[in-house]
Amino acid sequence: MSQSVPAFLQEEVSGSVMSIYSGDFGNVDVKGHIQFAIDYVEQLKEFHIFVSQCKDLAIADVKKQHSDPYVKTYLLPEKYKLGKRKTSVKKKTLNPVYNEILRYKIDKALVKTQRLNLSVWHNDTFGRNSFLGEVELDLGTWDWNDKLNKQMNWFLLKPRTPAAALELENRGEIKLALQYVPQPVGGNKTLSTGEVHIWVKECNDLPLLRGNKINSFVKCTILPDTSRKSRQKTRAVAKTTSPVFNHTMVYDGFRADDLKEACVELTVWDHNKLANRFLGGLRIGMGTGKSYGTAVDWMDSTSDETTLWERMMSSPNTWVEDTLPLRMIMVAKLTK
Repeated sequence: MSQSVPAFLQEEVSGSVMSIYSGDFGNVDVKGHIQFAIDYVEQLKEFHIFVSQCKDLAIADVKKQHSDPYVKTYLLPEKYKLGKRKTSVKKKTLNPVYNEILRYKIDKALVKTQRLNLSVWHNDTFGRNSFLGEVELDLGTWDWNDKLNKQMNWFLLKPRTPAAALELENRGEIKLALQYVPQPVGGNKTLSTGEVHIWVKECNDLPLLRGNKINSFVKCTILPDTSRKSRQKTRAVAKTTSPVFNHTMVYDGFRADDLKEACVELTVWDHNKLANRFLGGLRIGMGTGKSYGTAVDWMDSTSDETTLWERMMSSPNTWVEDTLPLRMIMVAKLTK
């Protein structure tokens, strides 16, 4: 693999990042119980969470005196690598019945190093989902041989600390498509460099940070280039938590080998006159932790993000599409 400086990169490889934290978690008093069971299915090499039902949940919508609850799960501390799972939303009930199985494709040895975080949320029309309670299990100390542990059990829902809420809150999702064009039309055929096309289609369920107003836009950088000229962004779309952008960004100068070393950083922001506020982001790349032989913090793609990048690499001149959850990331610093 070539280790020379790629055509798209004019700056040094950088691992510098900065933290941006913000959030809105609601103020519902937690109450009620949830019934579920967990098991590891050896034949499928899958960890299963059978979510049965909840009872006596708190009221999130005071005016209408009901909640629209759903259940969300993470495996910690590998939440970004393994992703979240969630049930369907049950409307207007404090006693929802799900009977759904949430699955993780994971080796049992890794399961035993994780904690299961299972939380219940009210799905708000305007994107401000309210936390209704959680249960956390240490899977390292779980008795997998106890038959009672494989049966449905009721668990008391518990409140969450502000720090944990910040870490795990829903940040919405982004729908996008990628395409690698090895030989752009009209380009210099003697050069073996191509283009990466990024089609930002829309976002859904973005968090609200200030009342019920949001003016969102998407910013893109292809790392390791953090120079200002490498940054592109969409227009801002006002007054919706599900903005439609349909904006395509093009980056040139990519050899095939460069794709294994680069990473697309997409961040979503709420545009404000005083300061833009970070809503969520993702990084689409190989997730190896290294770029051109140098260890970097930003090469931290989740399995879903890496899968989309690999699909693009293996299907040149073809759009590949996915809808990915936005997450808290350490945003790469801008270099001069």
